[in-house]
Amino acid sequence: MRKVIHNALFILLLFFGTFTLSGQKPQEPEQQPPLTRILFVFDASQSMFARWQSDMRITIARNLLSELLDSLENVKNIELALRVYGHQKKFPPQDCDDTKLEVPFAPNNAAKIRHRLKTITPRGTTPIAMSLEASRHDFPPCKDCRNIIVLMTDGIEECGGDPCVVSRALQKDGIVLKPFVIGIGRDFRSDFDCVGQYFDATSEHEFRESLKVVISQALDNTTGQVNLLDINRKPTETNVPITFYDNLSGKILKNVVHTLNVRGNPDTLYYFDPLITYDMAVHTIPPVKVEKIKVTPGKHNIIAADVPQGSLSLSVGGRTPMNYSVIVRQSGKMETLTVQKFNETVKYLIGNYDIEILSMPRIIVKNVEIKQSHNTKVEIPGPGIAVIRLPSPGFGKLFEEKGNELIEVYNLRDGVLNETLYLQPGRYRVVFRSRASTSTVFSLERSFSIDSGSTTTVTFN
Repeated sequence: MRKVIHNALFILLLFFGTFTLSGQKPQEPEQQPPLTRILFVFDASQSMFARWQSDMRITIARNLLSELLDSLENVKNIELALRVYGHQKKFPPQDCDDTKLEVPFAPNNAAKIRHRLKTITPRGTTPIAMSLEASRHDFPPCKDCRNIIVLMTDGIEECGGDPCVVSRALQKDGIVLKPFVIGIGRDFRSDFDCVGQYFDATSEHEFRESLKVVISQALDNTTGQVNLLDINRKPTETNVPITFYDNLSGKILKNVVHTLNVRGNPDTLYYFDPLITYDMAVHTIPPVKVEKIKVTPGKHNIIAADVPQGSLSLSVGGRTPMNYSVIVRQSGKMETLTVQKFNETVKYLIGNYDIEILSMPRIIVKNVEIKQSHNTKVEIPGPGIAVIRLPSPGFGKLFEEKGNELIEVYNLRDGVLNETLYLQPGRYRVVFRSRASTSTVFSLERSFSIDSGSTTTVTFN
C-alpha cells in the first residue's frame, strides 16, 4: 500500500513539475555588448620635451595615461593597444614614417602599455596622418567590435598628410568609429575638428578630465527608444521592421522589429553608440527615413518618426475564389510600392493610393484613401467564365468593348483550340483568322457578354 501511495505521489510531482516548467515564459535573450577596442595614438615627437605647468609634456601625458590605464584594468569586455609616433628617429632630419604599434590588442594588457610608456623618449617629428593610416591594420578582424582611436598630440601634422581625409576614410570603411582627439598644451580645434571629437587640454587638469570624458563616452551605456508616431503624434504604431545604418559608411548596423513592451511603451534598445551618426529606415509602405541621428552618451535617447497608418483590404464578390495580384502606387506616381494579394489586409501610411488589379481586364481604382487606424475595403465584382472554342489553329485576340473602342485583354495562344478565361462582367469581342487562311476576308469575330458567376461559350462554327 505504501509503495502504491509513493508511486502516485511521484507521478503527481512529475506531472506538476512538468506543467510548471512548460508554463514558464521563455527567457528573453540577453543582448551581448560588442567588444570595445581602444587604440591610444601617443605623441612622442621632440616637442613633447617642452615644459608644461608642473613638468615636461611627455611626463605629464605619460603619467595621466597610466592613471587611466589603472582604472581600466578591471573593466570587462575591453581590449587596449598603443601606437606611438615620433620616438624612433631623431629630428632633424625629418622621418615621416616614424610610427609604430608598440603594444597590440590583447586582453589584460594595461600593464604592458604602462611599462612601454615609461621607456619612450621623444625624438622626432609629427606624422599624424601616417599614424592614423597605419592604425587601419592595428585592429584584427572582428565581427562585433567597437574600434576607437584616442589621439593625443601637442602639435599639428608636420609631414604634409591630411589627418581629416584619413580619419574620414577609416570611418567610411567601417574600420573605426569617430576618433577622439586631445590637444595638449594649446587649442588645435580648427585643425582637428574634422578628424574627430576634439578636447582642448590646455592644462593638466583639463587633460585628466578629457581622458575621463573620452573613456566615459567610449564605455558608458547609451540607450534609446524609437517612437513611431500616429496622426495625433502618439507612439502607438508598432510591429514594423527598422534598419539602422551608419550615416557615413552606409553600412547596415542593426535590423529589428519595433515592439511595444507589456506596458504599451516602445521597447528600450541597448545598442546605440554615441560615436556613430545614424540613419534609420522604418519599413512601412512607403518607407520612412530619418537621417543624421545623433545620440547623447550615457542618456536614454528618444528617436521619433511620423508613420501614421491605416490598412487596405481587397475582396471579390460572388462565389468564385480569385487571388488576383494588385499593384499599389501612391496617387499620381508611377513607382510600384508593393504587390498585394486579394483577401489580404496590408498596412499603408495614410494618404491616397492608386491600385491596379491584375484581373481580366485590369481594373484601375484611383485615389483610394487610407485613414489612420481605419481599414479601407475595396471589392470588385466576381468574374464570369468565357469558353472560347476555335475551329482551327490561328491568330486572334480578345478585346473589351468600350463604346466604339476595343481595348486588348488577351492574346489567344497559338495552337490552342479551347481557351477558358475568367473575365470581369462586361461586353467582349474575339477577332480571329485561321492559320490556313490566305486572305483577310476570312477573318472572323464574335461579340458576347459576361455576367458574374455565369459561363458563356463562344464558338466560330
